[in-house]
Amino acid sequence: MLPVSTLVFIFTLSIAVVVITRHRPWSRHRYQFPNSHIDSSEKSTSVGDDKENEDGNPPKWGSGIEPLDGFDWRATPPLKLRPFKPIFNVTMAIQNSTPSDLIVMDCNYLDRVTGRRQLIDKHGSLLHGATPSGAAAVQELYTYLLGTYLPTRYPSMFTIKQEGVPGPELQPPRTIVTVFHNKVTDRTFPLSPPRFNPSEMLRILGETVEEDMFLLLRDQVQSGEGNSPNKQEHRSVAFVCCHPAGFDPSEKLGMRLAEIHGPVPGYEKIGASMERYFARLEIGRSVKRVNWSIQTHPNLYAPSSSGNHIYTHPSNQHQPTDQDQNQDNHQPHHQNNATPQPDPQQAIFRVERQTLTRLPQTRAILFSFKTYMYPLSEIREEGLGPQLADAIEGLQKGNAPGMWVYKGGVKWGESLKGYLRG
Repeated sequence: MLPVSTLVFIFTLSIAVVVITRHRPWSRHRYQFPNSHIDSSEKSTSVGDDKENEDGNPPKWGSGIEPLDGFDWRATPPLKLRPFKPIFNVTMAIQNSTPSDLIVMDCNYLDRVTGRRQLIDKHGSLLHGATPSGAAAVQELYTYLLGTYLPTRYPSMFTIKQEGVPGPELQPPRTIVTVFHNKVTDRTFPLSPPRFNPSEMLRILGETVEEDMFLLLRDQVQSGEGNSPNKQEHRSVAFVCCHPAGFDPSEKLGMRLAEIHGPVPGYEKIGASMERYFARLEIGRSVKRVNWSIQTHPNLYAPSSSGNHIYTHPSNQHQPTDQDQNQDNHQPHHQNNATPQPDPQQAIFRVERQTLTRLPQTRAILFSFKTYMYPLSEIREEGLGPQLADAIEGLQKGNAPGMWVYKGGVKWGESLKGYLRG
């Protein structure tokens, strides 16, 4: 399975909030997206095998959302995902999902979105951004999530209401507008996108849901081979990502899938299949997959400097040694005196629940993922320690043995396997 940080065909969009708490007045104007923001090639080439309604319009997005009336997020434990197998193979491993399951809520919601808001305030454009061609898709996603999906799926947490726009001092509100209200955080956002740039739009989504999101559009790529026709490949056009695992989100903006996954061992085995699958994904269909990794710290925000992944390209300043790269070496990895042994009590089994959906108007692909963190002690208490230890060994036994180095097994594998089997 492709690692989460590798499957960074991440694309997502959000509309930054202009909240009264930030002393910004509501805009009475809808954010306008010039036609020049949407390349004609994206309009024509990103269409999958979806069908139109009888009126010629694309199917209504989210028409099958099932409301969870009376849902209590405080009493809902996080999903328990245990996707490890004895041998790690790089595959797409796609499963069918439903439009209702796009966003998953649990008892960690308030802590998570509070932390996300703080991360966005601190790191800014490192965690959210868009290209000009992604602006319309950001607007479409924002309007759908705040105006349709969240209030329909989770009415106990989110609602739509009327609110007055502040007028001059000591004067009553001049305009009544429809807004999205988060009952959990008591924050209110404009339902229609405000007159701000797409990057600001992404801030709202980033602090409203736990899922990290990336948007992809298909465009022409020159083949460079004489009269050969140009290829069509998916490119990252927008993102909001507060919980990266071993990569820097802003560096992926504007990249093609092949460029995004360049450091990933074995990606070439599924790259062409992934492009074809994205092109055929139908409107109204949702799919999901899961991926796992191990980290030796408790941080959700884990950029490339966190050490979650080891990159072996020449520009990497933390390249593994020759011994690290010997995939047939099953002896304990040598740790010199300057390298501390990982603390099993701090180690985390990290899982991403990932989804793919096509937006009907812009036909962008939405790739989203929610991160789950399970202490290794929890896995061992469940009696699954030996199975996870086998899966760690299996990183070097599948169709991409370089995963043993890439996922960091050379640093913590022997130590953590001993703990899990103890």
